[in-house]
Amino acid sequence: MVPLEHILVFSAIMFAIGAYGVMARRNAVLVFMAVELMLNAVAINLVAFAARVDPQRFSGLVFTIFVITVAAAELGLGLAIVLRVYRMRTSVNVDEIDALRW
Repeated sequence: MVPLEHILVFSAIMFAIGAYGVMARRNAVLVFMAVELMLNAVAINLVAFAARVDPQRFSGLVFTIFVITVAAAELGLGLAIVLRVYRMRTSVNVDEIDALRW
């Protein structure tokens, strides 16, 4: 069994890479990928703590399913918005998108 500390360090590294991706990227698709990486790091933490604290109950796993569901919904809606912005402005650069109204 892998020690909990190793899993937490791995998850923290994933979350840090995702946070850096959100702050440093200008392309909206890459920003969404970074957000997905951060949500996956949270899901890894939930599964690790659920397996460690109480392996008989599935509460952590249920929360993980909810995180994955929210991540999929966020990705679908976000990509729809990005496609709409691309059709209107012919760019998905986050710096160029300054208003929600055209």
